[in-house]
Amino acid sequence: MYTFLAGIALLIVGYFTYGKFVEKVFGVKEGRTTPAYTHQDDVDYLPMNTPKNSLIQLLNIAGVGPIFGPIMGALYGPVAFIWIVIGCIFAGAVHDYLTGMISIRNRGAHLPELAGKFLGKFMKHVVNAFAVLLLLLVGTVFVSAPADLLFNLMDGWAAMGLILGAIFIYYILATLLPIDKIIGRFYPIFGALLLISAFGVGGMLIFTGAPIPELSLSNFHPDNAPIFPLLFLTISCGALSGFHATQTPIISRTTQSEKNGRKIFYGMMIAEGIISMIWAAAAMSLFDGYNGLNDLLANGGPAGVVSEASTLMLGAVGGTLAVLGVIILPITSGDTAFRSARMIIADYFNFSQKKVSSRLWIALPLFAISFALTRIDFTLLWRYFSWANQSTAVIALFVGAMYLYVAKKNFWIPLIPGIFMLMATTTYILNAPIGFGMALSTSYIGAAVISVILTVTFFVAAKKARANNIPLEDDVSNWKPAA
Repeated sequence: MYTFLAGIALLIVGYFTYGKFVEKVFGVKEGRTTPAYTHQDDVDYLPMNTPKNSLIQLLNIAGVGPIFGPIMGALYGPVAFIWIVIGCIFAGAVHDYLTGMISIRNRGAHLPELAGKFLGKFMKHVVNAFAVLLLLLVGTVFVSAPADLLFNLMDGWAAMGLILGAIFIYYILATLLPIDKIIGRFYPIFGALLLISAFGVGGMLIFTGAPIPELSLSNFHPDNAPIFPLLFLTISCGALSGFHATQTPIISRTTQSEKNGRKIFYGMMIAEGIISMIWAAAAMSLFDGYNGLNDLLANGGPAGVVSEASTLMLGAVGGTLAVLGVIILPITSGDTAFRSARMIIADYFNFSQKKVSSRLWIALPLFAISFALTRIDFTLLWRYFSWANQSTAVIALFVGAMYLYVAKKNFWIPLIPGIFMLMATTTYILNAPIGFGMALSTSYIGAAVISVILTVTFFVAAKKARANNIPLEDDVSNWKPAA
């Protein structure tokens, strides 16, 4: 298991090296007052300490993505490890850090507002609709997945409709109440279950000497599905995820100082990468090869793999705790997905969120739509989610690149992974049956042309933005705390 252990080591080293480099390029202002103080409303804006913010951020971003995605990505073989490590260090953590820090500099703004400021007003409207759609898909996926796991765990004695209803009730409360009432109080407990599931399974893989395959660039997928672009959309949350761009502003509104940003945003993405490595390794090593994994996925889906792997590694009791930890992950991302959707809609229409009634009339239609979407096949939902997710990541990386370009700093840090994922997402939607259904070779050519055109457009817009000297941050120099 040299590849597996080396990958985890590289992720940790990446935090202390490349993470510090990205932080230096961005330029932290330790004395600058954050939105947690300048816009404090004790609902969405309020200061919380770094350990709590970090744990909430991890649970926000680590839904079933770093578990279900790597399990399905494991069908491709050890090449999945390469994407998790490289993607996490050079794309995902960069994406999360820049999104969070730029949001802090702009009163905790969400991605649509940032896109409007740095990519043009038209993009604000496009990204607003896109972000709400993504969050609805995320919320729905993160209702269906834990419901399936709970249904299996309870051996069917509780009706699926009852389980879905209970999850939706929790989501409504977490979406409407101030962030420190439910999310701030219960996430430490949820975090303990997360650690038990991830590190319990990972520790047993090492202890038992599981036959984790070593580094190979070969494609082991039983159906011979192409690595590019499919692997880069299948494994999203564990390597790069646009969903995170919708979550980081939640914590940018509660961060006490900019100096905490690397721990909260870059560091928690690295932690998610480690979780992804563990579940990818478990999927590759426990089920008699890729054909066995493929059969298990066909019969029980990713949830079946999680249950089987947890029981194999940790026994009945430990396996149950591990499954509970996995159930917690999507629930703690689903609640903040709906919360983010509410905040984005409120920001777009400039609606105050001080009153519960103001939050309620935005939130209830979102839950009604999501409940209707739970009737759609999970596999189909995941495909749409994967494409929307990575397309959002492209937008967020281009926002980061624009910010750094205008600031006359190293904009290639987010732009290179942004262009790569632009090529991947465009190839996918041109080729996929849920998209245009074109031949793969034609899709490569079309995606390359579109990527070149959009990259040239970016540079034209960036030069104009720099010439116009667009403001990079809100002025907080005159802010004083209330007496």
